[in-house]
Amino acid sequence: MRKFRTIIKQLSESDYDDFKSSLIENKADKTIYVLDAVRERDLMDKEIMAGLAVKTPNTYYSLRSRLGRKLEEYLMQRMEHPRTDLLKKVHNINELIFTRSKEIANAALKKLEGELKDYDLSNELTLVYKSLKKLHINHPNYFQYSQLYNRHVAYMLAMDKAEDMLADYFKKFGAYTLTGNETLKIELTLLKKEMYNVCSLYQSHRLFVFNSCLRIFHRLFVDSESYELDKDAIPTEDLLAENDQILASYKKDPIYFHLGTVFDFLWMCYYNHHNFFRKFEVYYEEINDRSPQLLSNYYLYTFPASFLILKLKRAFRLDRLAELYEENKGLYKNLNIDKSDIPQYYIIAVYHAISAYYAHKLKEAITWLTNLVNDVGWKNYPVALLEIRLFLVFLHYLSNNKEMISLLRKSIQRTIRVIGKENCKIAYIFSSMMNESFNEAKKYKFKNIKKLAYRLDVISPDYFSPLKLIQIDISLIERLSTGKI
Repeated sequence: MRKFRTIIKQLSESDYDDFKSSLIENKADKTIYVLDAVRERDLMDKEIMAGLAVKTPNTYYSLRSRLGRKLEEYLMQRMEHPRTDLLKKVHNINELIFTRSKEIANAALKKLEGELKDYDLSNELTLVYKSLKKLHINHPNYFQYSQLYNRHVAYMLAMDKAEDMLADYFKKFGAYTLTGNETLKIELTLLKKEMYNVCSLYQSHRLFVFNSCLRIFHRLFVDSESYELDKDAIPTEDLLAENDQILASYKKDPIYFHLGTVFDFLWMCYYNHHNFFRKFEVYYEEINDRSPQLLSNYYLYTFPASFLILKLKRAFRLDRLAELYEENKGLYKNLNIDKSDIPQYYIIAVYHAISAYYAHKLKEAITWLTNLVNDVGWKNYPVALLEIRLFLVFLHYLSNNKEMISLLRKSIQRTIRVIGKENCKIAYIFSSMMNESFNEAKKYKFKNIKKLAYRLDVISPDYFSPLKLIQIDISLIERLSTGKI
């Protein structure tokens, strides 16, 4: 929440009063209380919760997230004015040319050129150069503006290509996350190199930022070894800091305003990657508040579902798995899930199922996974589907639903034979463990399940494995071996 607090405290008096007035008009009394508690009294979360007399942290988190969204919307409205004025000027270029003298039109266009360069608005700049070229058709500068126009059209196409490649990279990374496929890993590395080549063609802070989104993510999640061996590579921390400076220099740019969330997320991932957990926590609180928006709207600039994986790892590390379920009810109540994006949907559904499982809400966990299996096609992700079905067998076993177990087991055994047990080691071992628990012979059952659980524990998959999120401790092994659910 540190950044959230900083933004509130850095608001000018006029902005603060204006924002507070908008909350008063909407009769948002509790939200106003949080705002005043942070700005005027510098109270901490626990003190604010006590003042509000809220019964659960989940209620407070929802309230805080609502205030954060309202503040973000207010700041967006405040920053739109200069950019809107620029776009109006661009829209009126033809009016300018037809109604003003050539000298005045030329001066206005030159001024507009400088303003558009500050915002790096490539599409609008092409219109300016196109008009300047026309104005100078009988002038020696015609060639100069023709060259500028052609160069900027090429730059605009490079910008479009960079954004397309960025989106394509994270789409491909989603497939890699579910499969760990080495060919996909090579393709991601090639995309990273191609992105670098495209962005190196022009001195552009926007292309630098787009390239950094991919470059840093690739280091942290795909290929950290190559970076660590490259002595000439810019340190990741320096690269992140340089991007922060660029975003801070263009505070009125709406794209950069939102990319601030992406780079906060990357900072969090960086600290997690290097096990700097105290610094990780600073960014975690901030990103957690904004995670519904991150998951719904930022898939073109990063892979948002990675946050949920890190959130689960954090819960395991801090022994807070049981807290996730209650938090989810407020934080992700209205989450917009795009089921056509299978990797993102897969991770979101598994996250909710795991949260429900550790809160002993087995029916909800089963519902999430059953809907996941039925909602999408699994042709490209057979191992992912296999693990979900095994997870369902496990949940149905704990729910004592023998009919569903029987139906699922037939499909699972057939799938393992088709894929080959060497290509789905985690699923094969977990399936063997469940088969052992179904075995009516009790002799050596505990010992056999324990051995299989150990084999499962030592495997570190290259893909996201839901089965690895099930903590198989002595207590669970005892339940599986005795059948005492």
